[in-house]
Amino acid sequence: MARILAIDYGQKRTGIAVTDELQIIASGLTTIPSATAINFLKDYFSREKVSKVLIGEPKQMNGDPSQSTEIIEAFVRKFKSFFPNIPVVRVDERFTSKIAFQTMIDSGLNKKQRQNKYLLDEISATIMLQDFLKTKMI
Repeated sequence: MARILAIDYGQKRTGIAVTDELQIIASGLTTIPSATAINFLKDYFSREKVSKVLIGEPKQMNGDPSQSTEIIEAFVRKFKSFFPNIPVVRVDERFTSKIAFQTMIDSGLNKKQRQNKYLLDEISATIMLQDFLKTKMI
């Protein structure tokens, strides 16, 4: 079975998480500069089989698109042009950053470690992927 990959795309940084080959466990993979995302994914897809990619869909509390929607929509179009055979699933990413930050606190990370935005983005992608896997199992 192929992996599922989750992307928490941002203007500066992109958090990436991936499942195991059985699509049971979500793990953080890395956080990269957003400008390098397509090249990173080309390399990753050349080494690993991926059945689908989740890309966060930012929404405001009332469900309206957020300020970063345009940036992410442009990335989704670019992704689909480079990887037309990989299905894209959009997932609600509301609260993932807050949950990720709380996870960092609960894990015992000190204040300096919690300021690492790269780690925060990677954890956010992992949370998106875990939530997707939960709904898939129901």
